Amino acid sequence: MSAPEKSPRPSRLSEAVARQLEGWISEQQLKSGAQLPTEKALCERFGVSRAVIREAISRLKADGCVLTRQGSGAYVAARPGHGTFRLVRESPRLAGVSPDEVSDIFELRYLVESGAAELAALRRNAADLARMEAALARMGEALAAGTDAVADDDAFHVAVAAATHNPQLERFQAFMGQQFSESRAPTWSARGHATGRARQAHTEHTRIFEAIAAGDGAAARAAAAAHLVGAARRLALDPARWGETRTPDGHIDKLESEQ
Repeated sequence: MSAPEKSPRPSRLSEAVARQLEGWISEQQLKSGAQLPTEKALCERFGVSRAVIREAISRLKADGCVLTRQGSGAYVAARPGHGTFRLVRESPRLAGVSPDEVSDIFELRYLVESGAAELAALRRNAADLARMEAALARMGEALAAGTDAVADDDAFHVAVAAATHNPQLERFQAFMGQQFSESRAPTWSARGHATGRARQAHTEHTRIFEAIAAGDGAAARAAAAAHLVGAARRLALDPARWGETRTPDGHIDKLESEQ
């Protein structure tokens, strides 16, 4: 008779819950000082014991993401990644940042997110696809209604990173989304809807999802790369300085700046 399957080690379970909670903080766009749900509510949300929730909170506290106040509860101390890393010297947002710095950051996103999409296509499971599809559906609803979907845009990219099952990639993507969420505002603004920017972004997201769902790593990488090029151009950036990229059909293309 085979041995019964072992349950996840408590330390590994609390680490997984910590990363899930960190992702939830990012998706909800909770600001510093916001109070987290009670231990009981978190236990119900994640389906674990109070001991696991307490250890997960302790991990996030050690990472500088949350702080606790005796008799009061846990609070957001900083958005994921903000306490340890900055992409630009002056501002964590686009305001006041030079076009060259923003372009450098988009190049970083281009390199990381295209690779993450490829890994996601190879490693994703049904739950990962459902999470991506839910964010995509919310963006579709916003597209039809002409409303804002910046948070759902962020959530989609975090879901792609989560599907790699590499927690560091998920954390990095959550950080990127929080730092540059404002860069998506023009896409989902009233003008973004009117000019077709929102529809184009949604089409690009759909291509990424379809490639990941099909398990086609090369197509997922190409679709993510094309999305980053499109996003940069929608901000009037010149992705030509990035060198080569791949078109959605997988061919290598020399990027050219748009006039």
